[in-house]
Amino acid sequence: MSNGATPKKVKKVEVAGASGDADESRDYDAETQKALEEIDACQNEIDALNEKASEEILVVEQKYNKLRKPYFDKRNDIIKRIPNFWVTAFVNHPQISAILDEDEEDCLHYLTKLEVEEFDDIKSGYRINFHFEENPYFENDVLTKEFHLGSSGDPASQSTSILWKEGNDLSKKIKDKSGGKGRKRFLEQKTLFNWLIDHADPSADDIAEVIKDDMWPNPLQYYLVPDIEVENGVEGEDDGSDDEDDAELAEVEEEEEDIEGEEGGDDNLAEEDDDDAAEQEDDEGGDD
Repeated sequence: MSNGATPKKVKKVEVAGASGDADESRDYDAETQKALEEIDACQNEIDALNEKASEEILVVEQKYNKLRKPYFDKRNDIIKRIPNFWVTAFVNHPQISAILDEDEEDCLHYLTKLEVEEFDDIKSGYRINFHFEENPYFENDVLTKEFHLGSSGDPASQSTSILWKEGNDLSKKIKDKSGGKGRKRFLEQKTLFNWLIDHADPSADDIAEVIKDDMWPNPLQYYLVPDIEVENGVEGEDDGSDDEDDAELAEVEEEEEDIEGEEGGDDNLAEEDDDDAAEQEDDEGGDD
């Protein structure tokens, strides 16, 4: 009997046993049946410990979320002193920049603060807040997308209604474009503001997870991407490759010169042989 069938039949044995019908147990000998029941009992203990661990981990996460919050607030205050911090971080992030339309990039120059708020019951959801200064695109000061458990217990999301200013509705502008420009052609209208108002599948919202778990914990790494590349020697590697190319070219030229020299040497030897032959003929002629 295959291992894959074992758990299924163990479960049926337990259900049948509760009703007094133990026909399924006849598929196993007594020793195997006893072992399977003991394994199932162990598994129940493991599951109970896992559930307890989850509850304790949740308490720890809640504790440290409160401890981190003052530092997040302080960081946001400092970020305000750096022009275009958030738009630079977004443009440098590979997954976010992939859905960033050119007009949206212009709009993000007015983004002054990003904020992720997890609910007290972390498992129940979180919200992402985008704070904007006065801008030519919309009236809102804050745009929010929230993720939570719906009434059915399934993940759900909702977001702020964007009060677009006349002629500057970016969602309509993007739809009017014929496929966008450059990197946007393959995106099929998937852009940042369309993501903001999209609630089709909250359980698989990759952009929200990227912002919450990657951008928000450490945006500095994305603001500094070009500088980090320099520190890691990316530019130096390029320079080194150029030097290697020059060295290889010099070696090729030297080899060509050596070959030409060898060919020239062969010609000289041939000429010397001809001269020797001519002198020998003259000597023989003189003897005659």
